[in-house]
Parts: sequence; structure tokens; C-alpha cells
Amino acid sequence: MSTDTTPPLRADARRNRNRIISAARTTFAEHGTEVPMEEIARAAGVGTGTLYRRFPDRDSLIRAVGQDVFSRVLDEARAIAERETDPWRALTEFLFTATDMHVVLRLTMHSERARELLTTDPALAEVRSEMLTILDSMVRAAQESGALRPDIGSGDIALLLSMVLHGSRSAPAAVRHDAPARYLTLVLDGLQARPGTALPGRPVSGEDLSTVRPYTAE
Repeated sequence: MSTDTTPPLRADARRNRNRIISAARTTFAEHGTEVPMEEIARAAGVGTGTLYRRFPDRDSLIRAVGQDVFSRVLDEARAIAERETDPWRALTEFLFTATDMHVVLRLTMHSERARELLTTDPALAEVRSEMLTILDSMVRAAQESGALRPDIGSGDIALLLSMVLHGSRSAPAAVRHDAPARYLTLVLDGLQARPGTALPGRPVSGEDLSTVRPYTAE
């Protein structure tokens, strides 16, 4: 049972908080996490006093951006798992939804501080664990249906998604917008069950990834 006794935000305060997080997502992704807080306040259309009431320091805002991104993806993953009866469509829809995580990946690639904050946040660790559990169940269902090749694990797919997102950020500006969906589509074609080249090694599971610090750029 939750012990959080923080009163809910008023509607106007909640709108301001959401506007600040949205502005910070865009600004951090484009200019890095060291951008002046005043610039984020201007982008959100609020005063600096309002920003600091909601987020007293830069670290709290970075955490809020990471939590917002992952919570949105997790909510979508839950909804997909509940409504989609076709295992292959469920898996592909989840992966395309998960491309939104490129914002967090970009932050952690370019900021050691952001990487430390987001890899040690207990709330994000819980969200990441649940997402891997959902992905694992989708992978097993797609394999049992015969749609997904049997010699891979959910960890393989999570790593492939990370590679697509990492590489897409390095694409020329003219193609960057469509790059994640374009190259994820190519990856998904290679994941379908059909005669193909045998893979070296063994399937990588979600448990294998628990020993690796997430979001690192190396």
C-alpha cells in the first residue's frame, strides 16, 4: 500500500508541471541537460519561480523527464498487451511505441550526470523491470504462434532496439525523423520466423540484461 501523503496538484499546477516536463524533454534532447533552467521556463511558458516550485534543482527535472518517458511507454505497453490478440502485432506495436525512449538514451549518452541519475532511480528500475517482463511475455507468445524465430530471447530484442535508437541519433538531420521506424522495420523483418541463417551463441534473456547498467553509451 502506498504511504505517499502528498496532496494531489491543482489542475493549473498539474498543467504547469506537464508543460515544464514537455519543454525539458525537447530542450534537453536538442541542447543537452546543461541548458539554463530559465530557457526551459520560457519554452514552457511559465515563470522561473513556477519552475523552481515544481523542480527545485536540475537533478529533479532530469529525473522527472526520465520517469515521464518511461511511464508513458509502460502505460502503452500495458494497453497493447491487454487489447492486442495477435502476438506478432502486439510485439511490433510495443517496439514502435518504445522508440519514444530515444529521449532518455540521448540524455544518458551526452551527460554523465543524467546517466547516473537515471540508472540509480528506483522508480525507473521498477518501470524497466515491468517493461522487460511484458516484452518477455510478448516474445514467448509470438514464438508459440510461429510468427517469431525461436532462437532469440527478449534480451536480444531489447538490445536490437537500443542499437536502432543509438544509431538513429547519428543519422543526418534530413533522415533522422524517420530513421527509428525505418530501421526497426528492417530489424522486424529479420526477426520473423522463416528459413534463415542460424545465429551464433544463445538467446539473450531479460535476466541477462539485469547485470548490465542500462542507458550507457559504450
